[in-house]
Amino acid sequence: MTKRMKVIVAYDGSECADAALDDLWNAGLPGDTQFKVLSVVERWAPPPSEFEIVEHVDHNDEYRILAMRAATRLLSMYPGCEVDVELGAGSPATVIIERADEWKPDLIVVGSHGRTALGRFFFGSVSQKVSHEAHCSARVSRGRVKEPGAPVRLMVAVDGSKGAEVAARSAASREWPDGSEARVVNASWTVPPITPPLASGPIVNWFTEENARVKAAVDEAVAWLDGAGLKAESVIEEGVPKEILIREAENWGADCIFLGARGRGRLERFLIGSVSSAVVARAHCSVEVVREQR
Repeated sequence: MTKRMKVIVAYDGSECADAALDDLWNAGLPGDTQFKVLSVVERWAPPPSEFEIVEHVDHNDEYRILAMRAATRLLSMYPGCEVDVELGAGSPATVIIERADEWKPDLIVVGSHGRTALGRFFFGSVSQKVSHEAHCSARVSRGRVKEPGAPVRLMVAVDGSKGAEVAARSAASREWPDGSEARVVNASWTVPPITPPLASGPIVNWFTEENARVKAAVDEAVAWLDGAGLKAESVIEEGVPKEILIREAENWGADCIFLGARGRGRLERFLIGSVSSAVVARAHCSVEVVREQR
């Protein structure tokens, strides 16, 4: 029996949170997905007065209503799904990650911003923190208005690492509408022009080996996505990965970018970590930072 997919949807009633729900049409989720709608009342310190305690209770009621509204929408989108509602209080990112560690979902879905100017500031940091620190995959949603069942455009970043392989396999495992397309993008690094002469030999060799190895990984990812019914193609460009991924996604009109959370070695983990953070922050579409389920 195939294991049902489990998804936490962080919901605060903001326009971005509603857009994140709409964006689930573009996520390729199975119809029998198990959802947990998690609404977190921001609380940075214990309420010191009776008035604030009452205000906190009122916030709980408000967020419970919001969570139930989101649950109703999910049931209308996925009639065969299972939806649970949960409230939390505290720092939103911390609560989301802690609940995920307990429930062990396959995916966390968050909007890119929150409800108010302050909420937008904090929720922007929430999406960054969740995508960077969660122990499962995380989707930062920037919803595009599309008809349910409309074809989707996916971009999958492949660098030859295990993380990129997991991202490509995750994209290929979803249920995509007919006519959906995938573009596998490899942005190969160039040797920095300011490289010191003594270090240039080893660094040049490293870049050459990486660029030679990645072609097979790209071809393999295209084959997986083709096998999932997507019309897949590859693009290999030389340059700064985060810039190429963001530009390519915008020019192509991608609905989502899939990328791994980490690269191969220590240097690659540092580079890929900076890539995923930059893409999450700056992409014009949704971004899934994919981590292998443990």
